Amino acid sequence: MENNRNMHLLCEVLSETAELLRNGPTARKIKIGLTTVGSEVAPLDLLRGAEIAMQQVPGLEVSLIGLVPKSNLPVYEAVDEDEVHAVLERLLDDKDLDGAVTMHYPFPIGVATIGKVITPARGRNMYIASTTGTSDTDRIQAMVKNAVLGIAAARADGIANPTLGILNVEGSRQVERYLNAMQDKGYDICWGTSQRADGGQILRGNDLILGSVDVVVCDTLTGNILMKLFSSFTSGGDYETRGYGYGPGIGENFDRLICIISRASGVPVIAGAINYCAAMVRGGLKQVASQEITKAQQAGWKIPASPVTVPAKEEINPPPAKITAEQITGIDILELEDAVKTLWKNNIFASSGMGCTGPIVLVAGEDKANALEILKVHQYI
Repeated sequence: MENNRNMHLLCEVLSETAELLRNGPTARKIKIGLTTVGSEVAPLDLLRGAEIAMQQVPGLEVSLIGLVPKSNLPVYEAVDEDEVHAVLERLLDDKDLDGAVTMHYPFPIGVATIGKVITPARGRNMYIASTTGTSDTDRIQAMVKNAVLGIAAARADGIANPTLGILNVEGSRQVERYLNAMQDKGYDICWGTSQRADGGQILRGNDLILGSVDVVVCDTLTGNILMKLFSSFTSGGDYETRGYGYGPGIGENFDRLICIISRASGVPVIAGAINYCAAMVRGGLKQVASQEITKAQQAGWKIPASPVTVPAKEEINPPPAKITAEQITGIDILELEDAVKTLWKNNIFASSGMGCTGPIVLVAGEDKANALEILKVHQYI
């Protein structure tokens, strides 16, 4: 427990030191496009967000794509989303833009965005992996990839050793096991820890508010909800006032720098998203992501098809009931019932339950050691 906290503190110090040293003035202009069609906020808010971003980042030039009020910024007129998309693609192809901030982009399967928020308790920056798009059609595989993509975004943003944690959602324990296996094979993960008394790499809701780690791994739908809550909880929900948007799309062989904002993103978030996009240019996101994905692939980030431990149609009756006073934790909710049936199959009476930290298997005291070994053999823990 104490070792985990010490490692977390070390990683945090390294991350904060790197962030203080990162990204000095750039030698050339960074050119970012901002699309304006489809926003639910006033056009002047979009313009003001772009102007603030340029004031904050030396050498940044923002171009507007769409319909805009009178402005001194470069403008590429487009009347609807189809035309905006065509203009945006042309500007990126011609290298007239280094990246873009937009409200919609048709990412291919395999590309997901990494959001960046400001946590309310301590005002820390935290990356949400991921927030829109999907890195894989399989839930567990997607979360494993999200961890890698989140680390890549944080490193491109100047955090040399970002701390990682997994939100306590369905599949989190499977993801934890697989990432630990990748770490054993050489993939570099700087694990953070929950600030709750029981610690660990699985994060609770309190950890989101505190910003206990740099990168939070979750499924995309949950990440999307988190972005909306973090961004607009002070405004009643219809105007996003905090954070850096839904972030850049990252995936294998994806060579565009496209950062997503919501249609409800207000001035502060628009400015933050443009700055985040500029930081990805400055930090060489494409190269960093490519290197990170290659290292993860070498550590086996592709999850092999798992053997079915208990056939879906097999009827397994429990052995004679016992008093089950001992708890076994660390089992994923998606595998809980299969884990119980596996113990039944091995003549150990067990039942499922839900503790304060998540799913549990309940067994008799004299069966616990044997049950732990069986669950380890079948990779439930």
